[in-house]
This record gives sequence, C-alpha cells and structure tokens, in this order.
Amino acid sequence: MTKEISYKERKVITIGVVSELTGLSERQIRYYEERKLIFPERSPKGNRKYSFADVEQLIDIANKREEGVQTYEIRQDMLKRKRAEDEKAIRKEMLRGQINARFGIQKE
Repeated sequence: MTKEISYKERKVITIGVVSELTGLSERQIRYYEERKLIFPERSPKGNRKYSFADVEQLIDIANKREEGVQTYEIRQDMLKRKRAEDEKAIRKEMLRGQINARFGIQKE
C-alpha cells in the first residue's frame, strides 16, 4: 500500500513560480538549498521542483533572515524540531504497541 502524498507536499512548482510567490530571487532560493534549508526534487531534465510546503518554508526562512537570524541557526532549529517530531512519532508508536499488546490486538 503506497502512501498518498497531499497536494501540499507534491513537488510540482518551478523555481520561477516559487520566486514570484515568495519574493525571493532564484539565486536566494538556490542558496537556501545549498545551506540545506530546503530540499527540492529534480525533474528528469534536472529542473528543481518545489511543493507548497517548500514555499511556506522559504517564506519562514526569509522572515527569520530579515530578523537577523543566520542560516546556520535556522538549520539547527530545523534539526531540533525534526528530532522532536521523530521522538514524538516513536513514543506514539511505542504506546500503540503497548496498547495493542495489552488488549491482544494483532497488526494485519
């Protein structure tokens, strides 16, 4: 069973459109990719493709940069939030396993 990707996560937007939506130059967008703050997919011809979630992330990055936050700090914050989300997912799965074991529920 494959997981359906939401419209927000589909990588279908070109860098030119992302530039228009965010007000960032294409060079700035590529720089944020170089700094590992954004992760576009590549089309078979090598063109970058972004999602609406990426656009939101870029707007957030631009706002933080305007406030004087360095890209290194933004990256560290992103990593910290990712770790917290991963830990929460692990705890949730462990709890689900404990409940299933307690009540004898089998995974199919």
